[in-house]
Amino acid sequence: MREDLQKEIVLSDGVTASLNDSVLTVKGPKGEVSRNFLHPKVAVNVSEGKILLLALKATRREKTVTGSFVAHIKNMIKGVQEHHLYKLKICSGHFPMNVAVKGQELVVKNFLGESVPRRCELNPAVQVKINGTEIVVTSPDKELAGLVAARIELLCRITNRDRRIFQDGIYLTEKAGKIIGG
Repeated sequence: MREDLQKEIVLSDGVTASLNDSVLTVKGPKGEVSRNFLHPKVAVNVSEGKILLLALKATRREKTVTGSFVAHIKNMIKGVQEHHLYKLKICSGHFPMNVAVKGQELVVKNFLGESVPRRCELNPAVQVKINGTEIVVTSPDKELAGLVAARIELLCRITNRDRRIFQDGIYLTEKAGKIIGG
């Protein structure tokens, strides 16, 4: 059954939103995030302190798209108020590995005794800090922070060895407020 669907997201204090064509930009005290919200049957409007999503005669598909848009916008609002935080742990049992951030690149030296360092490009919108055996990735954009954390984790992927014995690497321990593993 088709029915009109309207969702309203109220912006917090200190957060502003603007819409240019289909690109929504949310600005806050901790940064700015932009994202393209383009769908032929879901309209996004910005008015005084509110973001309105409207789908006329919405089917089940438009309802799911609207729900996804609402989740993305809430993540954008949360990110400009307080950054999304990902934590990774450096584990080295066989060889002491050195991890450093040089400019816009993360460099892992002496991973499993390798002579060639492993390198990972970092996005300029994401901050990466190393505190001892912990890597902290922060960004107002949740997707960029998660992407950089995943790239760092995949940088030290081990192949053709027994993973029960060779447990060296960099592993995700916390993502956007959720603790992984136990």
